[in-house]
Amino acid sequence: MLSIENLSFAYGNVQVLHNINMAMAPGEVTCIVGRNGVGKTTLMKNIMGTLRASGGDLSLNNVQLRRLPANRRAKAGIALVPQGRQIFPKLTVQENLLVGLQARTNRVKKIPDEIYDMFPILKSMARRMGGDLSGGQQQQLAIGRALVGEPEVLLLDEPTEGIQPSIIQQIGEVLRQLAKERNVIVVLVEQYLDFVHEFGHRFYLMNRGRSVADGATSELTSDLVAAHLSV
Repeated sequence: MLSIENLSFAYGNVQVLHNINMAMAPGEVTCIVGRNGVGKTTLMKNIMGTLRASGGDLSLNNVQLRRLPANRRAKAGIALVPQGRQIFPKLTVQENLLVGLQARTNRVKKIPDEIYDMFPILKSMARRMGGDLSGGQQQQLAIGRALVGEPEVLLLDEPTEGIQPSIIQQIGEVLRQLAKERNVIVVLVEQYLDFVHEFGHRFYLMNRGRSVADGATSELTSDLVAAHLSV
């Protein structure tokens, strides 16, 4: 279980996260939804450790994480696919994937075959530069790079942004498979509500740095959308 208790964060004097309480379970896809600017990406960075919370607790399987730097959290089993993918454009697809091996604790130096089973395009383009891939292919590479480390928790920040529908569907099916078959804790920030309803199990709705609603994705009703998500 990934547990967040009373987590707070501020940029200087600007409070961005206010006493966030969430719990993400193995085998489930948990979706963080909300308008732009409500703190979703900041929350993901606080979980990963690229930002350090100013208060509260964060734990994975009852192991406290809040004081650990990002590299230690990666070794503890957390991986982040950031918004915008942030693959290495001047490295090949294979080299990008090899970078992900640094998160493993067993010193394995080979890219697992299952990465290519999930995303066959990565095998056929193994020697192509990351910067030459399409947006959807780069997203598959970013997810593959995160999965190479065999994380217990996979964080994804807007994985469907700017992606063609066929790849969106493929990504959703991979995430559902990871949760169901490998018992991974999948946590994603997402504004595409059709994707949330099709592939998510639970949701947390954020507004102004607070969690204002949560439940099964079937409970993400039109009233909640109108109150907190409609522009």
